[in-house]
Amino acid sequence: MRNRLYTSVSGAVIVNALVFLIIACAFALSHLDADRYYRTVQEDELLEWATFWAFVLAASLSIQAALLEWRDRQALPWFLSGIAVFCLFVALEEISWGQRIFGYRPPVYFLDQNYQQEFNLHNVVETRLRKLALQAVILGYGVFLPLLQLAPKVGPLLDRLRVVAPPLGLVPVFLAAYALYTWYPLRHTGEWVELILGLGFLFPALLAVFNYRTTSDAGESGKPPARIYLISATAVISLGFLTTVATRHQAQTHPGNVTAVRAELRALGTDFRSGKLRQRCDLHKRLYTFVRQYGQDYLFDGAFSNLVAQGLPQERADFFLDPWNSPYWVRDSCASRSGPRTTFVYSLGPNRRRDSTRYEILDDDIGEYIRPARR
Repeated sequence: MRNRLYTSVSGAVIVNALVFLIIACAFALSHLDADRYYRTVQEDELLEWATFWAFVLAASLSIQAALLEWRDRQALPWFLSGIAVFCLFVALEEISWGQRIFGYRPPVYFLDQNYQQEFNLHNVVETRLRKLALQAVILGYGVFLPLLQLAPKVGPLLDRLRVVAPPLGLVPVFLAAYALYTWYPLRHTGEWVELILGLGFLFPALLAVFNYRTTSDAGESGKPPARIYLISATAVISLGFLTTVATRHQAQTHPGNVTAVRAELRALGTDFRSGKLRQRCDLHKRLYTFVRQYGQDYLFDGAFSNLVAQGLPQERADFFLDPWNSPYWVRDSCASRSGPRTTFVYSLGPNRRRDSTRYEILDDDIGEYIRPARR
């Protein structure tokens, strides 16, 4: 049946090996180099961009497969088209629809209701519901659908409905993603799960295109060579790396912005040193989230908010945004073997990406120490 996707044993082994290698790398990096792990899982770094490209390529291949199905059957390829729309939506949500790339200010609704103050929809949804939705996608698409196609009565029905399920050999990939997301053993585990899920959609889309292009006259689907999985995974990582490098050098270097952010950070430093604001060991929050979560409304009436009289836009003051429309952050790191307790407020700087570690303001970031590190 043309709607059935199959992969060779060697292909399935390679796909599963790739995914479990990613998981092993996540654990190894988190234990061997905590700072590098921390930076890897940040926005606009390799992990996020690789995830973006995995979903973009999955969307592109799903569109190709849908067009091939339309050509061959003259029937609406609703399922493959839906997969393409879903993957493209996830890809754009992953990068907040280009907000950090172009530095635009999201509508007020997203600044207030989205805890990340970014222009995306998934972070507006309550955390528990968002987690349930992702778990449902992982199990529904990656596990239950392939198993249902094995049922004598359900499988033929799914074929008639033109539902294209992932091959059975990829079920361990989705089970691993589900287990990892449910267990959540590492900080930012969700970022690794998103990459695995992106690959989980990419490989079936690749198979679907291969299926429609190589189906024999007898109706039997051909199986792609195992190396095609390695090539596609390499493409995802390579595109992610190149985009990371390219965006690392994006910077709006208007000189007035740097002057403004330093003045605003000095004012924020004054507010924190006043003793009226609560500090909490191991705190790392956007300032607006910090105010809302810990009831620190004093910050709305402190030295920073008074800068409105000197030209600070009211909307930036209300939501604690820097001149590049990114949130200001506060970090209060506990003392540990890595360093003494350190507290600072900071901006992501002109490149709108995090360059600092837990204890130091580094590279493009601009900050003000409240409790400086003493080494």
